[in-house]
Amino acid sequence: MSADTPPPLSAASPAEANSPPATVVSPRRPGSVLPWIALLAAALALMITGLLWQKLSFTQQELARRSQDTAAQAVEARTLAAQAEALAQELQARLAVAELRLSEVTLQRSQLEELMLSLSRSRDDNLVQDLESALRLAQQQAQLTGSAQALVSALQAADQRIARAAQPRLNPVQRAIARDIQRIQGASLADIPSLVLQLDEMARQVDEWPLLNQVGLPGPGSKGAAAKGRKPTVAAAAEPAGAPEALSDSGEPAASAAADQGWRRVSGWWASLWERIWADLTRSGRELVRVSRIDRPEAVLLAPDQALFMRENIKLKLLNARLGLLARHMQASQADLLAVEAALARYFDTASPRVSSAQAALARLRKDLVDSELPRPEDTLTALTAAAGGR
Repeated sequence: MSADTPPPLSAASPAEANSPPATVVSPRRPGSVLPWIALLAAALALMITGLLWQKLSFTQQELARRSQDTAAQAVEARTLAAQAEALAQELQARLAVAELRLSEVTLQRSQLEELMLSLSRSRDDNLVQDLESALRLAQQQAQLTGSAQALVSALQAADQRIARAAQPRLNPVQRAIARDIQRIQGASLADIPSLVLQLDEMARQVDEWPLLNQVGLPGPGSKGAAAKGRKPTVAAAAEPAGAPEALSDSGEPAASAAADQGWRRVSGWWASLWERIWADLTRSGRELVRVSRIDRPEAVLLAPDQALFMRENIKLKLLNARLGLLARHMQASQADLLAVEAALARYFDTASPRVSSAQAALARLRKDLVDSELPRPEDTLTALTAAAGGR
């Protein structure tokens, strides 16, 4: 069956008979479609070519524009590079000037630091030398006076000066000063000024010490006898004073009372006169003759003119002890005091309170005369030497 032959008709149903008739499309031939496809492809290729040409032209324009921009930027960059190079040269010149000035400032700063350091070292060295000189002077003064107060005061003043200076390298000196002050204050030293005053006072009392053979000393019973001789006199004086009152109370006649009173006065005066005579005789006898036990005959045989030399010799011994004390010769001072004690016990009346008190004072002096060496501020001097050498 060919393509142009219509299909056979079949019996139609009543529904299809009532429907309108369908349109019959005749198929196209293959030869009529190909030209249209070729035309469409050519048009499409032409359109693509146009688009490509347009794009290429746009790219060329963009490249030209960009090349122009690049050239402008290159020119601008060359201009900026030239300006930067000029600025760099200017900055290099300024840097060279700044480096020159910096070197000058550095040199001046180093010179100034060296000058300040030299001034600081000079001040510290002067401070160290002043402190050392003050301590050595205080040490000599302490050796002369025998008192450590001058040395302690010098150490305290040195501590205050170092604290005001506020130098860290002098801190070991402060610690050494604190140790020396504590050690000196804890040392047991003899009070030389007080001992010298005691020796001077004892030398002034030598003339008041009684000797064993001194004439005119009151005997043991002289006070009792004098008191015994004064008691009747007081009684006799009191008795006539009370007589008139008794007579006036008794009511006797005035003439007899006056006669009795006169007789009593005369009798009392007579009795007191004999008592006074007897007391004077007994006292003179006791002064002329005195009986006592002599344990040391040389003290009694000492002549009165030799007693003066004895007292002067004791004064010289005390003066020698004073000089030895000031010269720190404690053993010589103790020997002089022992000689004075021996002379007191040998030639003077040890029962007298003045002599006994002098002996007690001499014993205390010998006990206080200890041969103690004055402490030296060795730690402080060593620290000052180290500070002066470590500059």
